[in-house]
Amino acid sequence: MGRAFEFRKERKFKRWAKMAVQFTRLGKEIVMAVKSGGGDPNTNSRLRTAIQNSKAVNMPKDRVEAAIKRATSRDEKDYEEIVYEGYAQHGVAILVETATDNLNRTVANVRSYFTKYGGTLGKTGSLDFIFTRKSVFTFDPGDRDLEELEFELIDAGLEDLFVEADEEGNDIAVLHTAFEDFGKMQKMLEELGIETKSAKLERVAQSTTSVTEEQAVDVFKIIDRLEEDDDVQAVYHNMAE
Repeated sequence: MGRAFEFRKERKFKRWAKMAVQFTRLGKEIVMAVKSGGGDPNTNSRLRTAIQNSKAVNMPKDRVEAAIKRATSRDEKDYEEIVYEGYAQHGVAILVETATDNLNRTVANVRSYFTKYGGTLGKTGSLDFIFTRKSVFTFDPGDRDLEELEFELIDAGLEDLFVEADEEGNDIAVLHTAFEDFGKMQKMLEELGIETKSAKLERVAQSTTSVTEEQAVDVFKIIDRLEEDDDVQAVYHNMAE
């Protein structure tokens, strides 16, 4: 079945092991949200969103509460959010979002991953022509009329609404809007009584790079290594599906 098949199987097992990593990243996001806007989710939309996203991945409630409590402590470290941009092998663009309490450690690690796996780290802003920031919301479509919902959401900045399968094979509605319309859309969904499964600011590739399955193996090596780093919050690429 070949090297590519074995690599895909290995990545599947790795995804199952990523839950603990997700909890760590969400815990960090909760801390940053509390530090920037306080510990009350009713008045802090960033914290409300982080809690919402933690529920989507079944993060235990006690871990969420512990992160909020930890953030209010004077001893808790501050995190700096830094974006790194570069290219993996075969011309695939890679954008890395990090949150760190040690900038020197983070940049050294990220640079080493690019170098080790045949990539190159670029300058900030070098991939602006490839990636754009979007607000992305997901929710259970149920028996809701999505065409009617589209009309209701246009004033909140709706750009795209579609249904896809999640990792368990269940239908999930995905909604895209502009980066700056995140708060407006979040408020509209709340007013309509739609409980979102996740609400995130993501980097969406405007153009893609086609690679063979064998070349994809090379690219996923650097992606996997970046995603394993504790300082990394998200990794985006423009490799064609």
